[in-house]
Amino acid sequence: MTMPPDDSPDSTTAPASAALIIIDMINDLDFDGGEQLREPAGAAARRIVALRDAADQAGVPVIYVNDNFGHWHSERSSIVDHCDRDDSPGRALIAALRPRDSDYFIVKPQFSGFYATNLPVLLPQLGVSRVILTGVAADICVLFTAADAHMREYDLWVPGDTVASESDEHRRWALEIMRHAMCAETRPTDELALADWLSGKP
Repeated sequence: MTMPPDDSPDSTTAPASAALIIIDMINDLDFDGGEQLREPAGAAARRIVALRDAADQAGVPVIYVNDNFGHWHSERSSIVDHCDRDDSPGRALIAALRPRDSDYFIVKPQFSGFYATNLPVLLPQLGVSRVILTGVAADICVLFTAADAHMREYDLWVPGDTVASESDEHRRWALEIMRHAMCAETRPTDELALADWLSGKP
């Protein structure tokens, strides 16, 4: 896990009640189905950038939870470099959402961001009881992470316009499961502002 430097906002402010989690958006999309994911992931990235800006304004920490692409010695910089290489189909995602020094970065080995990672340790350290899940794929890694967050009794918001799947049918199916089985709020960011979700406004 990569921590922000000591002089970052996250290390000097009071513990947050919420965290923005960005799942697998540092991605080369170099796999079967990656071509189908490129356009919807790009659209989700634009919404995530705006949500990340809102999180910064609200003092909400940003946590990247990212696959290691099978490179078990990888850490933040090598994963970003791998996905930003000249022949990477996912370079546009890196350009939009490159992690900043103030962001946390956790490498995950499996679908869920909670499985065999430091996320279950980090969230309590930050005073987090509510999580916003964004990223790809809605019907795989986002869904598995949402299930683990729900079992740990975190309040969930999965904005429908900040997650993507290889097909919109799969995205909508996953959002339906998260809404009904995991009590997640799934309204998109153009219907629900971060400030309103944080304050509990309907």
